[in-house]
Amino acid sequence: MKKLIIHGDPGIRKGAVIEHDGEEYVCFGISRQGEWHGPEEVQLWCTIGTPDERGAFERREFVPMQLETEAVDSEDVTVIQAKGDPATA
Repeated sequence: MKKLIIHGDPGIRKGAVIEHDGEEYVCFGISRQGEWHGPEEVQLWCTIGTPDERGAFERREFVPMQLETEAVDSEDVTVIQAKGDPATA
């Protein structure tokens, strides 16, 4: 599990499946930053992980401040599924 800061909006929402650096991840949670006071483009702060890490995310078995954090441009993220199934998201 890690934090991914995406500069720009690739059109994803909670539960989306993305590919980054050749790996497939699920977006467990997304916070949208920069709508009112900048920066010039919106940033999505995503908590991502593999599907088998979903249980740990839901039970909060992680320390958010200790997650590896990476910042990328929206062009560096491939959207496989834009949003999750409402029954599982």
